[in-house]
Amino acid sequence: MSGARAGVFGVGHNDGMTRVAVLAGGTGLIGRSLTDRLVREGWRVRVLSRGARPLPNAEVVAWTPGQRGDWEQVLDGATAVVQLTGESLAGGRWTPTRKARFYSSRVTASRVLAEAVVERGAEVCCFLQGSAVGYYGDRGDEELDEQSVAGEGYLPELCRGWEAASALVEEAGIRRPIARTGLVLAAGGALIRQMSLPFRLGFGGPIGNGRQWMPWIHLEDEVAALLWLLERDDAAGPYNLAAPGVVTNQEFSRTLAKELRRPCWLRVPSFALRLALGEMSALALEGQRVVPSRLEKGGFSFAYSELSAALRAILARS
Repeated sequence: MSGARAGVFGVGHNDGMTRVAVLAGGTGLIGRSLTDRLVREGWRVRVLSRGARPLPNAEVVAWTPGQRGDWEQVLDGATAVVQLTGESLAGGRWTPTRKARFYSSRVTASRVLAEAVVERGAEVCCFLQGSAVGYYGDRGDEELDEQSVAGEGYLPELCRGWEAASALVEEAGIRRPIARTGLVLAAGGALIRQMSLPFRLGFGGPIGNGRQWMPWIHLEDEVAALLWLLERDDAAGPYNLAAPGVVTNQEFSRTLAKELRRPCWLRVPSFALRLALGEMSALALEGQRVVPSRLEKGGFSFAYSELSAALRAILARS
């Protein structure tokens, strides 16, 4: 990167420097796990949180995403910033009010954080920008790597804005990897609970025609990939954070049923889901055949590349 700030994140470095990460969105599922991993790796972690609930291994600072304020002091001495904020898309119908919150918690929050980093984060060398595979839109069986163009529709538009919002840090010479994350599978996570419940009750099955692709990633690999992006001086631009063993919804349903030792027979009709959820039904009815080309070419090793092994490990802990 031309004019890049001097990096402190080289692979295998051992220079004794204190690495300080600021995590926005550090109290969510991914953020909490990333905080734990960073601390184990010797990082000092500062978490920006709306609720400012205390964490045992990190300094927590209250902030309002998208607003400048005294919270910017956490950037003093920070060497990396991770932007993971974003209100859940699965919390209910996508009303105009909720869409405004989706935008402000992603796009506005990213832009304001980036502006603060450029103005105050003199030692920041890496700004890790969160995003999602929704960037690609619903593309059928087309294989999608990081060079694939953005799709069309609400989710791709939201993701494009999300990613573009922090681009100004690159002008300041700050390395900016972008993590386009798939469905994160984790023990105790809301996604596994919601998907497992109908199978446990004996009413599980595919959604719609079942042919939509489901790019997934185990939480352990998600966190490892984020750390990998932070610590590699050559990691910049978009990366697909999804396991290489991408499956269709029908394959996912059958695998989950097998691991739960439950039947897989009751298909949920597309029209019923659209009637019940409205525009939000796109989360279940649309998919992307995403491949993690840049992670694999860069030498990243997935602990869980096959869905059956990932689900088995997760369900054993649930």
